[in-house]
Amino acid sequence: MTLTRSQVLELLDRHGLAPSRAMGQNFVVDPNTIAAMVRAAELCSDDSVVEIGPGLGSLTRALAAEANQVLAVEADRHMLAPLAEAADALNVEIVHADATTPEWRAKLGAADQRWALVANLPYNIAVPLLLDLLDNEPRIKTFTFMVQREVAERLVAPVGTKAYGIPTLKVAYWCEARIVRSVPATVFYPRPRVSSAVVRLVRLPAPAVEADPDRLFFLIRTAFAQRRKMLRRSLAAHVTSDQFAQAAIPSTARPEQLSLADWAELAAIASS
Repeated sequence: MTLTRSQVLELLDRHGLAPSRAMGQNFVVDPNTIAAMVRAAELCSDDSVVEIGPGLGSLTRALAAEANQVLAVEADRHMLAPLAEAADALNVEIVHADATTPEWRAKLGAADQRWALVANLPYNIAVPLLLDLLDNEPRIKTFTFMVQREVAERLVAPVGTKAYGIPTLKVAYWCEARIVRSVPATVFYPRPRVSSAVVRLVRLPAPAVEADPDRLFFLIRTAFAQRRKMLRRSLAAHVTSDQFAQAAIPSTARPEQLSLADWAELAAIASS
């Protein structure tokens, strides 16, 4: 069901196209990688799936064979014709839209509709798009996506590591997260200069901690904006020494040393 390297090259050539570096286009040309992504998504035949950046439709074809409906959101107008050709199925709807804008989300239907996102996300928009969907699109309950390996590690980083930061905490607030598999550069055309990974997120029934999210992430953003500084300096205008003590958090700590639960405790006390 998926496109091989020779089929991808033939499709591009027939439509007079080449991958756009500006749009972060690297097409998966290995059917085994596509199949592994679909398995990781744990789809059922009645599932609704949204795919961001379908490109030439190799993953779209595989999703259409497993799910009830597939919404393929493609920003590049030049890809629409080959995508429609490659992913010609009754249960596939192609939407020409910039996924970073909210208009396409009307296609997701009623507030109680459940969707799974499965995608080889364009690497140049992956993190801001993902964090926006976590915050603002509760209809998407699971996320199975491929991103640059370095980005994947940031999303699931342990406390205290260099990769741990705002994306880690935002993901932990909303989801259970894990890296499913590593993906070598050789499965793409053109071949990127980085390795990739497939990440699986499952949205929690409720946020992982009880906290005012605006206050919580205001403190997190403020501290990580100066991550080399101790918290007593970066948060001096927002948290007193007594509040640090009440929360049992050393004011000499740096932001990556605090767990999500620590941040929630500090936010609660600082706002009281």
